Amino acid sequence: MVLRIIQIILIVYAIVACFFIVRDYRKNKEKDMPVKERVLHYIIGFVVNFFDALGIGSFAPTVAAYNAFKLVDDKKVPGTLNAGVAIPVIFEALLFLTAVEVELTTLVPMVLCGIIGAVVGTRIAKKVSDRIITLTLAIGLFVAGILMLCSKFGWLPVGGDAIGLYGIKLVIGCVANFILGITLCFGIGNYAPCMCVVYLLGMSPLVAFPIMMCSGATVSPTTGIMNVKAGNINRIAVVGMTVGGVIGVAIAVYIVKSMPLTVLQWLVIAVVLYSSITMFMRSMKHKKGAEA
Repeated sequence: MVLRIIQIILIVYAIVACFFIVRDYRKNKEKDMPVKERVLHYIIGFVVNFFDALGIGSFAPTVAAYNAFKLVDDKKVPGTLNAGVAIPVIFEALLFLTAVEVELTTLVPMVLCGIIGAVVGTRIAKKVSDRIITLTLAIGLFVAGILMLCSKFGWLPVGGDAIGLYGIKLVIGCVANFILGITLCFGIGNYAPCMCVVYLLGMSPLVAFPIMMCSGATVSPTTGIMNVKAGNINRIAVVGMTVGGVIGVAIAVYIVKSMPLTVLQWLVIAVVLYSSITMFMRSMKHKKGAEA
């Protein structure tokens, strides 16, 4: 019953987000855009959301694509990203909820803590340096990635195949997701850190997917709708991200749920180390910008 309620809430949220996006597009769509550029937006939406559903995240590669092809004005990139992933991330959450077995007594508390963290994070985002948060997470992810590698080689007893947490482990998981909810307000994705948490607590890495997707599905669409109403978006880009993204997600979810556990564990380790490196590079850019 709880699972059905969650699914209904997500579906309603997707309908609301779709309503705002379609209505805004019909009223204010960009005109005289070359066909090749329109097609490129759909391709980008497909590719980045495909990898997003694999746990790699979509924000960084999307920004890189927009910069490489000069598709979206810098001022509209944040709003475009949040509005564009609104429906794909809800779709991800719905698919992973039905494709991956996870105990609701673990899923619901962790997602709720992530939401509360996001609310708290909006109040402290202006008080803490982005660079400090990013650099801290980069170091934490790197250490976690090394621990995961050690566990794969049998040097540490980490990792497992549990689908739920109990007692102190559940408390640790909730606190961790609360912190990750805060970091979302700094533009830092929660996918790789969430993978670390469930892996290091002895859960199956596959369980991270419904947890992190549900967390994203309750935060990103809200921010996206606000940006749509404010007009801080590139409308063609949002539509391309939405349509291409839904297709990419559907294919990626099938691949993830059919992966052997060992392969998935190696994927998680690769994603975590990759995210650590990109976050460290991002923190260095923040430093150079501050110095300038």
